[in-house]
Amino acid sequence: MDIFSALWPVFALLVLGVVIHRTQFLDDHFWANAERFIYFICFPSLLVTRLAPADFNGAEALALIESVLLLLALGSVLLLISQRIFKFKAAAFTSVFQGGMRFNTYITLAIAASLDPGAGLALAAIIASVMIPLLNVLCVLIFALYSEVKPSFLKVLKQLATNPLILACLLGITLNLTKIGVPGLVAPVLNLLAQVALPLGLLAVGAAINLKAIRSSGMALGWSLLFRLGVMPLLALVVISIANLSNQAAQIFMIFAAVPTASAGYILARQLGGDAPLFANILSAQVMVSIFSLPIALSAVSLIY
Repeated sequence: MDIFSALWPVFALLVLGVVIHRTQFLDDHFWANAERFIYFICFPSLLVTRLAPADFNGAEALALIESVLLLLALGSVLLLISQRIFKFKAAAFTSVFQGGMRFNTYITLAIAASLDPGAGLALAAIIASVMIPLLNVLCVLIFALYSEVKPSFLKVLKQLATNPLILACLLGITLNLTKIGVPGLVAPVLNLLAQVALPLGLLAVGAAINLKAIRSSGMALGWSLLFRLGVMPLLALVVISIANLSNQAAQIFMIFAAVPTASAGYILARQLGGDAPLFANILSAQVMVSIFSLPIALSAVSLIY
């Protein structure tokens, strides 16, 4: 019931986003601008305000960082092996990889905040500060290896150097390690922007859902769906079972492994020559199916404790 209570408002906002978009209560121009506002301003504000006071020196934080590295390594290796088996087209595999490895920041942090708006959200920010840069590097490397349009080194570097979430993580960690913290006059403004990020982000994800994508067929979509919502949570359970994580940290860690992929992957697919339409279908399908798979994944953590 605790898990259901935490997930219910998240999925209610996703559904509300679908309804608002389908009824055209707000047009496509609004959602395009809203996503830009969230991505460049609201979510960076949330990450900075949570990372600046976080405890990176504790055993819990170190165990979480080690767990993230292991999970990303296992997931990447399995996806590369699966490419040798299924032999997807190069552009399609870049979307499969992004669909299998990326996590939806909006949904992840919203669920973490529902479970525990204090410590839970702080733990989520620590995980995000490690996952976001590493996943962006991994995905860009996959494009360099498999995309038909090989991105140049300068283009790759620009992608990483201008990513607002990576920059926010670096700023938050810098403020943390230098003990400067968020300046007093700036903190209330960033906190207000951070409060906007989660509800508006969830509405935007809901508005982007294409219900027809659920009917789409194809091995690439099916494998990405199964890997993200099935294999990754199982890998997370393996990591949790061997890591020294508390029950709370394990729940937050599982959220990152079990949520749908990130909408930012669509932008990357368009810019670096991936299969953007396939990724859009993968995202929509994962969001819809995760309504049923997420409660199972989070409940499975309790079997270990």
